[in-house]
Amino acid sequence: MKVDKQSMLLYAVTDRAWLGEQSLAEQVEQTIQGGATFIQLREKNLPYEDFLKEAQQIKKITEAYNVPFVINDNVEVAIACAADGIHIGQDDMDLSTARNMIGGDKILGVSVQTVEQARLAEKGGADYVGVGAVFTTSTKLDATALPLRTLEAICQSVSIPVVAIGGINEKNILQLSGSGIDGVAVVSAIFAKQDIKKASQELLALSKQIVNHENN
Repeated sequence: MKVDKQSMLLYAVTDRAWLGEQSLAEQVEQTIQGGATFIQLREKNLPYEDFLKEAQQIKKITEAYNVPFVINDNVEVAIACAADGIHIGQDDMDLSTARNMIGGDKILGVSVQTVEQARLAEKGGADYVGVGAVFTTSTKLDATALPLRTLEAICQSVSIPVVAIGGINEKNILQLSGSGIDGVAVVSAIFAKQDIKKASQELLALSKQIVNHENN
């Protein structure tokens, strides 16, 4: 499976901080039913076996809905669960190493903060870039918000899809209008909400307002 710009519209990044009585797989299914177009499983602290079990459960759901599914920063889990790809950061695995491990048919996403990083990611074979943090965010306390002009410059510098990430919610998403992004990646604005499906529906509608794929 490869990505297109449409699949960036509402990119949901999991966070078990708000699991409550639901499983992560149940939350993922709700966000897909609400319109999420892409799923990233991010687990920073789970042991390998637990991580893989979680990934396998979520893979069944994303496959049933035909929604792209990538693993954050763990190629071994991505391969073992037959995920659609992997997402890596600048401090994670080397891009070419990741590509060699997952193969040419899998999705490879890369986090970037500068135009140079974005161009290198595209040149190195990335299928999309995640740019951020575009707002201050509680999920990455060390992240400094990028100026909007930097986001715009990155969008203009690459031809692969660009998704904005970091602190995006229903109150500030429209500030990204006109930046050139292909969609938004969201964590707490989906998974911290009591009604995940409704939150996803609202964010998808707002994302469509700021993205114009007809001109892409």
